[in-house]
Amino acid sequence: MTTATTRTAPVIGAVGTAHTRVEGRDKVTGAARYAAEIPFAELAHGWLVVSTIARGRIRSIDAAPVLAMPGVLSVLHHGNAQPLESQYVGPMGTPDPTLQIFQHDRVPHAGWPVALVVAETSEQAREAAESLVVEYDLAPHDVAFADGHPGTYVPESTPRAAAEKVKGDLAAELDASAVVVDAEYTTPEEHHHPMEPHAATAYWDSGRLEVVDSNQGSIYVAQELAQLFSLDASAVRVRSEHVGGGFGAKGTRPHQVAATMAATVLHRPVRVVLTRRQMFSLIGYRSPTAQRVRLGADADGRLRALHHQGLNQTSTVHEFVERSADVARAMYDAEAHHTVNRVVRLDVPSPTYMRAPGEAPGSFALECALDELAERCGVDPIVLRARNEPAVGPVSGLPYSSRKLLDCFEVGADRFGWAERDPRPGLRRDGRWLLGTGTAAASFPTLAGPSTAAVTAEADGTFTVRITAADIGTGARTALTLVAADALEVSPDRVTVRIGDSDFGPAMLAGGSAGTRSWSWAVTLAARDLREQLALGGHVPPEGITARSDTTAAIGALPPRERHAYGAQFAEVAVDVSTGEVRVRRMLGIFAAGRIVNPLTARNQFVGGMIWGLSMALHEEAVRDGATGTHVAPDLAGYHVAANADVPLVEADWVDDPDDEDPVGIKGIGEVGIVGAAAAIANAVWHATGVRHRHLPIRPDRVLVPWDDALPRPFEGRG
Repeated sequence: MTTATTRTAPVIGAVGTAHTRVEGRDKVTGAARYAAEIPFAELAHGWLVVSTIARGRIRSIDAAPVLAMPGVLSVLHHGNAQPLESQYVGPMGTPDPTLQIFQHDRVPHAGWPVALVVAETSEQAREAAESLVVEYDLAPHDVAFADGHPGTYVPESTPRAAAEKVKGDLAAELDASAVVVDAEYTTPEEHHHPMEPHAATAYWDSGRLEVVDSNQGSIYVAQELAQLFSLDASAVRVRSEHVGGGFGAKGTRPHQVAATMAATVLHRPVRVVLTRRQMFSLIGYRSPTAQRVRLGADADGRLRALHHQGLNQTSTVHEFVERSADVARAMYDAEAHHTVNRVVRLDVPSPTYMRAPGEAPGSFALECALDELAERCGVDPIVLRARNEPAVGPVSGLPYSSRKLLDCFEVGADRFGWAERDPRPGLRRDGRWLLGTGTAAASFPTLAGPSTAAVTAEADGTFTVRITAADIGTGARTALTLVAADALEVSPDRVTVRIGDSDFGPAMLAGGSAGTRSWSWAVTLAARDLREQLALGGHVPPEGITARSDTTAAIGALPPRERHAYGAQFAEVAVDVSTGEVRVRRMLGIFAAGRIVNPLTARNQFVGGMIWGLSMALHEEAVRDGATGTHVAPDLAGYHVAANADVPLVEADWVDDPDDEDPVGIKGIGEVGIVGAAAAIANAVWHATGVRHRHLPIRPDRVLVPWDDALPRPFEGRG
């Protein structure tokens, strides 16, 4: 059961009112077609063949027997594939070597693409791909992630900010502290696995590359494909109208490159769809982390020192930093503040962005450490956080655009019944179940990317919005309809929003909780301009009247601020003393996340994030076999996620927190819902049992036999 209400003040207009998804009927009736469902004449099907070794070289590929099989059209591999441009500027400012498929004989990890078999049908392609004989020269591999690995280093450059931030004398402040917490926390490898697998169809139309895809940013995929294949940007069009989930996984991936290669060779449309097992190695994942948090405080819990260091694995071909230490930089103040993110290169696939990258695992460590500090100081966890509330950014010194974290805790504590909580652990019982409650803070940066939009007044009195947005299940299409309706001062039923087409021009991707904020900004400016044009009177011609916008200058003019969405997470758990099973009985999240455009879909996002946090706390864990370097049970039977039976009463609500610098008041809600949720559950397990669990997931075996500091660390020696 999930429920939510809103405390947001009534808003005149469409924004702020609950609205069902404008494409909802099409989705439930099957009229909305996803990337792998759209028919094409003469469509061929590609099936990727991936390496079965973790490191080495391809000795030979015996394609002749496969080419003789029924329906097989081509086998692409490093010996015959067209060359790709390796030095190009990707969305993050650097080339992505994971896209350089079939360019060499090296195998950097298990699951690396080594060939593409193309056939008339998907079944023929799969049978042929499974028959392809690939011989390898094996090399020793290293997939063992552990703190203290000799290859650990601090990256010199990272996408968002410096890897290391230092303020004050950490050692001196720790020495002067009355209470010190020094603890290590780990999170395992986790995977996105959206409901819709990755799929792309590529074909050439009058000298132009057309790609029908499932992605989070069509313009970015189009730009990367253009550079990879040395094409003019105008010669590539990527469309992605309906997307069945993304969570950070659906950018430019090897399957789009492979489909384009095959379409170029065969001169016909080629579709490549990834399998669940291939998604474990080809689309990225959340790296495991090993984190150390040291907190030094006065006896009343006021922080003097905060040290948060994080370690994640990356591949040998492409560096990715899971910025788990970043969350501390804007959350709590201290005289000495030291945060650092480190990485280690292993023979594993490249990690990537996954819902709340950095903040999700980082908040688990930081918010659990805060709870440990509150226990040692004899201070209520909410009071402790209030005592360490900063006036400005603890590291940056910048003012906050707004910070209503304590408002979230105040509302949440009242709703959850926190005042009745006995702080002593292990006292409440319901038969064989020990009961406990916990809380944690949530935050995620408020971001915006330059975007363009076009709004057209049609001759029939309706309006059409065109923007290269992506609705990955968040309800973005509906939110943009409401935003446009308000800006145009018309009812939503007169507005049609078209998205997911790179021909509509540059726009922010669906990521970083920045999509709806960025797109709404562009749509609002274009709609206002159009409304002014229409106010001058005159006849609307058959082709309509169009106004366009570009927010590059407006976003670039934003003054420096600490901009974040915030939240307070609460959880109640029951722990079976006989089996070690942990059951979450209820969760509550109160958020301060800007103006809520559509309460209906916003609730969906918050609750979905919280459930994912539950899944992170109790279930999700991808295990890699050290001997082979491959995953153990790489499917949704072996990789456990929360199911309906695991989801109790989940409530999501929010406080008023409009962003005055945004034309609609939006901040962003896609990620903040998962942040802190796992920590709240872990803190509740301590309150129920009196035992701290610093390693996720909190499995029954770990509850019955908690990790001991004398035992090997999780992941150590296991791979």
